[in-house]
Amino acid sequence: MLAVVAERATAPEEGTVRLRSFWIAAVMASLVFGAVSAETIAFRGGRVLTMGGEDFANGVVLVRDGKIVAVGDVPDVDVPRDARMIDIPGKILMPGLVDTHSHLGQVSGGDSSGPLHPGVRALDGVNVLHDSMWRARAGGLTTINVMPGSGHLMSGQTIYLKLRKDPSKIEDWLFCEDATHGICGSMKMANGTNSMRGKPFPGTRAKSAAMVRQLFTRAQDYARKKAGGDDGDNDDEGEGSKPFKRDLGLEAVGQILSGERRVQFHTHRHDDIATLLRLSREFGFKPVIQHGTESWMLAEELAAEGIGVSFTLVDSPGGKEEILRMRMDAPALLEKAGVAISINTDDWITDSRLFLRTAAIAVRNGMTREGALRAVTLVPARQLGLDDRVGSIEPGKDADFVILSGDPFSVHTQVLETWVEGQRVYDASNPEHHKYAVGGWHVYSPMGEHDHACWR
Repeated sequence: MLAVVAERATAPEEGTVRLRSFWIAAVMASLVFGAVSAETIAFRGGRVLTMGGEDFANGVVLVRDGKIVAVGDVPDVDVPRDARMIDIPGKILMPGLVDTHSHLGQVSGGDSSGPLHPGVRALDGVNVLHDSMWRARAGGLTTINVMPGSGHLMSGQTIYLKLRKDPSKIEDWLFCEDATHGICGSMKMANGTNSMRGKPFPGTRAKSAAMVRQLFTRAQDYARKKAGGDDGDNDDEGEGSKPFKRDLGLEAVGQILSGERRVQFHTHRHDDIATLLRLSREFGFKPVIQHGTESWMLAEELAAEGIGVSFTLVDSPGGKEEILRMRMDAPALLEKAGVAISINTDDWITDSRLFLRTAAIAVRNGMTREGALRAVTLVPARQLGLDDRVGSIEPGKDADFVILSGDPFSVHTQVLETWVEGQRVYDASNPEHHKYAVGGWHVYSPMGEHDHACWR
């Protein structure tokens, strides 16, 4: 669908011989002198929306070894003569979309044994080969925060995924280097009606807050004992200390208290949001409010405390009673108050393929265009702590971007290509890819069999 230029034309037979000779020489050189140098790609002639400062009407983005090395107007960027040129006149290139709230890949979390599961990891319950991941790529998403559901006060640790090419296992998509000991995501928490049911779950909002407060207090005690090497079970006979008994769940909560792990907090009603604010002040953690249906009622307070909102903009009636006061202009009200606001999919609640459409609805209802573009790129990257790598088109960042046929907020615009770390992972001109952009349940199903054709 996009024209690739600057390929040298050669007679077929002669070109084949020369190409074979070139690669033989290249392989021999790599054996003697090391690996062949990384390819440089120049995306040239389209409008570049950077989210990191100046935009460029006739821009060029230079990519090498999966990183952005230069961006600017075509006359101002020195493009190497051996670079592969991809001309995109009339198109728009913008950062890959970042979603703070996704449930793709058949993710699982805590079970019905209790309301608090801090030791459970989404890492151990996501299928990266599931076809639902293609829904994200077809929508221009390159980074997603996959979260367990909200039926628990604490349903487990989320996982940050980069939708790279050809995964064989979830480790191929992680941001963190050490999946066993590293922090690879946030913590998913919730309050309100979702987590209220029969024992052992809380039956009221007040009991919900009390159970969370008790868990954080236990984690504080655990951290003190661990620092002192005391497991709390030592006798008074002076026979020596016993080995410290580790609790992986309390250690994960301790990471929240120390600021190492972020909290993504499902909450809708203004009173539930106020409860969250009290908990965050008491225990010193800064959450990101997920959904935040009535957060506009506390907009000034949220802005003053530096607490951001990742808003789920549901554009049709129905659902739980907590969204009865849903306002289509809530993102605009939060933006005006100075709240850092992103927009999420909560996929399946809204379709990843229509992520830009959701942001366009916010613009239609008063949000600025610039704010809405940042709400699906740079702001969510910041809310996940990943903005040093993704969220904007800037030198040094990962070469993650989407190429669009036109204005990001036009109903006529299509996602043409999605690129992750300098590799094309979605191409609308490929029928095997495009079927995920237009298909229905016959193409993929969250509960159905997955088709591996696109992964090969």
